[in-house]
Amino acid sequence: MLILKNISKKLGNFQIDDIDMKISEGTYYVLLGRSGSGKTQLLELIAGLNSPDKGEIWLDGENITKKKLQIRNIGLVFQDYAIFPNMTVSGNIAYSMSSGKVKKSHLKEKVIKIAEELNISHLLERDIHHLSGGELQRVALARTLITSPRLLLLDEPMASIDASLKDDIKRLFRQLNKQGLTIIHVTHDYREAVSLASRVGVIHNGRIIQEGNPNDVFRRPVNKFVARYSGFRNFFRVKFSKENGEWKAKCKNNMVFSLKEDSYPDEGLMILRSEDIKISHKMPASSLCNCFKGVVDEILPSEYGMEITVDAGETFYIDVSSDTYKQEPFFESSEVWISFPREAGIVLQGAN
Repeated sequence: MLILKNISKKLGNFQIDDIDMKISEGTYYVLLGRSGSGKTQLLELIAGLNSPDKGEIWLDGENITKKKLQIRNIGLVFQDYAIFPNMTVSGNIAYSMSSGKVKKSHLKEKVIKIAEELNISHLLERDIHHLSGGELQRVALARTLITSPRLLLLDEPMASIDASLKDDIKRLFRQLNKQGLTIIHVTHDYREAVSLASRVGVIHNGRIIQEGNPNDVFRRPVNKFVARYSGFRNFFRVKFSKENGEWKAKCKNNMVFSLKEDSYPDEGLMILRSEDIKISHKMPASSLCNCFKGVVDEILPSEYGMEITVDAGETFYIDVSSDTYKQEPFFESSEVWISFPREAGIVLQGAN
């Protein structure tokens, strides 16, 4: 288990501030944040490239806060791979164990074995100048994994890889994790977190602002920042009231939404996932309590299929799958009906 206790570090005008983390053995932990949020700096503190001003780092019951990076047995794969250009693939992989303490014959066996596991045996005698991003990533991984690290740190590992190769690299990371390796993977890409993480943390301005399993974090964000990172597009500033035994949320333009039974503040943000909103040409026959007539403003392709923007007094963003759109196409400036159940509304206190 990795434990961070009240870790703080001042870096110029930026500060990592009072970070507490517990990452169990075998976890695939994705740390999600924008550029400049502190995620790479936190990895460097865990790896031992830098020392915290305050706090402690424990790994498997051992306080490693002041231990040198060479004896922490933590593997770090850099965003730019840090491959040595004057060495072959084989030389790069062997480098981290070529201190003279390992027999050359044994080292060669280990290089061959790790290359086979990462499917780069055919590259061993090549120089690195003509390798693809995916191949460079595997070489960097092999150089790290040959040391059998207790913990693997990945710094934006997909940043320089072609989209066509990302699925293969993700599959490799999942396989390493299934074999029992604990992984901390930092990224700015929400989709990487969704597809890989067993646990996720969101970092902003040097602080972890939400942490948990991906479903909890991405379905129930604690604030607007996390919600935007989680793919939410529909935000409504509302006031809450109870009318005839039912909770209502009223927008500035007096549009009123019905909400599920719960406790609510006097005012706040109500958010909706785009896929929870249904769109149709006719008024729905179902008894959905939130049903509004509107006009299509814009239709754009999206990773899910099509994103349809509707003006119904407030602006709504709706995701429609490609198959659904083919069966029932929509057109800009046409009148439509949108609807969603009261359970779809998620309430955040405050605007941030």
